[in-house]
Amino acid sequence: MGTDNQTWVREFILLGLSRDWDTQVSLFVLFVVMYLVTVLGNFLIVLLIRLDGRLHTPMYFFLTNLSLVDVSYATSIVPQMLVHFLAEQKVIPYVSCAAQLFFSLGLGGIEFVLLAVMAYDRYVAVCDPLRYSVIMHGGLCARLAITSWVSGSVNSLVHTAITFQLPMCSNKFIDHISCEILAVVRLACVDISSNEIAMMVSAIVLLMSPFFLVLLSYIKIITAILQIRSTEGRKKAFHTCASHLTVVVLCYGMAIVTYIQPRSGPSVLQEKLISLFYAILTPMLNPMIYSLRNKEVKGAWQKLLGQLSGFTSKLAT
Repeated sequence: MGTDNQTWVREFILLGLSRDWDTQVSLFVLFVVMYLVTVLGNFLIVLLIRLDGRLHTPMYFFLTNLSLVDVSYATSIVPQMLVHFLAEQKVIPYVSCAAQLFFSLGLGGIEFVLLAVMAYDRYVAVCDPLRYSVIMHGGLCARLAITSWVSGSVNSLVHTAITFQLPMCSNKFIDHISCEILAVVRLACVDISSNEIAMMVSAIVLLMSPFFLVLLSYIKIITAILQIRSTEGRKKAFHTCASHLTVVVLCYGMAIVTYIQPRSGPSVLQEKLISLFYAILTPMLNPMIYSLRNKEVKGAWQKLLGQLSGFTSKLAT
């Protein structure tokens, strides 16, 4: 493949985290366990919401979407990374690299918008509880979820297209664990100013705008909570938002550090660690956060386990 004097690469080589074999085997075992916990935890959350009628509310509809995004995001990166831990040459074909960038970037964007949508849901629940079911009706929830998926996907499609039209010349070594946009753009042998501007605009639209919506929602939520006279009422209102707020801090904090300043951002090693945090740790922790900090989910787990125990006892007799 060639245009003028520029050569277009057919495949890339990911440098990964380490070249030491023992370290790679240890990381393989660790990340296999974490990935399985991630898939199982998010699958169980989705199943629990599906089975328990008390969880058929807007909050848990959006949580179902969040779990699906988390599993999909982890799956877009982790299996390929696990294969590379045990491979001598960490090769990824050009098309596979483009597909990985599209899915990981798209799912990341979807999650940011979805978290803003969930913040709005919590705002209505706390600040206007009497009209909650009227405002957060099924049609609005579906439109908000669709908006999240479409906006993240369109943004990713645009960035994937403008990134992979860049000539990489003979540069095929990606100093990262996956085909992450910042790492791929650095391979270009032409000026990438327009790409960096596009990334900044994208960060403002899909990262900072949802972040400020979340911030505004929680300012209003905290104001409303402080106006509640009873301690029990304030505690109940806070617990309504605690799980979502924890997830927001984890997701937005890491992403802002990584993407908001492409030129003066973190080092390559920091980028790798942040990507690992976002691809593996956050999706693994989200189901735990919502299970441990949410009374409704804990109650649903207890009910389900009680039913399973009763069914097992009947089979035994």
